[in-house]
Amino acid sequence: MEFFNFHTHQFTNRSNVLELVNQYPLEFDATIPFYSIGIHPWHIKESGIDLELKIIEEKLQTKNCLAIGECGLDKRIEIPLELQITVFEKQLALAEKYKKPVVIHCVAAFQEVTAIKKKLKISVPMIIHGFSKNKQLAEQLIKDGFYISFGKYLLRNPDLKTVFQDIPNDRFFLETDTIEENIEQVYSLASEYKNLNLKDLQDIISSNFKQVFGENN
Repeated sequence: MEFFNFHTHQFTNRSNVLELVNQYPLEFDATIPFYSIGIHPWHIKESGIDLELKIIEEKLQTKNCLAIGECGLDKRIEIPLELQITVFEKQLALAEKYKKPVVIHCVAAFQEVTAIKKKLKISVPMIIHGFSKNKQLAEQLIKDGFYISFGKYLLRNPDLKTVFQDIPNDRFFLETDTIEENIEQVYSLASEYKNLNLKDLQDIISSNFKQVFGENN
């Protein structure tokens, strides 16, 4: 693995990239080698929750399923927050049961996500994907035990440079999510911001991968 793409919606099938492809339970694609699977808060349909959780639980027991998610909370959508919290907590319970990390989608709900992590005493790694906020929030998330993944906003927003530079090297990942740029472009900018050569950055992310996803993958 030269490059690890922590979160993407596009499977590119390149041999030098390990992609953690986001999958939805009802649109599962068995040809994708490594994936996360979860109920995104945007796509919660009350009538389908039990079936989707059943599919997620089945997939979590396979080697190719590296994580649960993306799942989480989003205060900028119309789906009631109480329902979002219920669905999120059920997925976290599965993550704990099968010892899988969690890819977190969080919009304007960081306090709630942190409170749930503490309340449920979550022991598996939780990774906030697509981080775009300020240094104070990043520091608090790190202190509360989260990992943080950067991608789209790192490329789009120069103000994130100093935020990213201050993230401890053992607590971050890189991703493409839905952008057209490839993971190499994200690595290139990240290595420039961190003042590292590409090989050192690859070693750091490889080490973080082993820490979060285990030695066996």
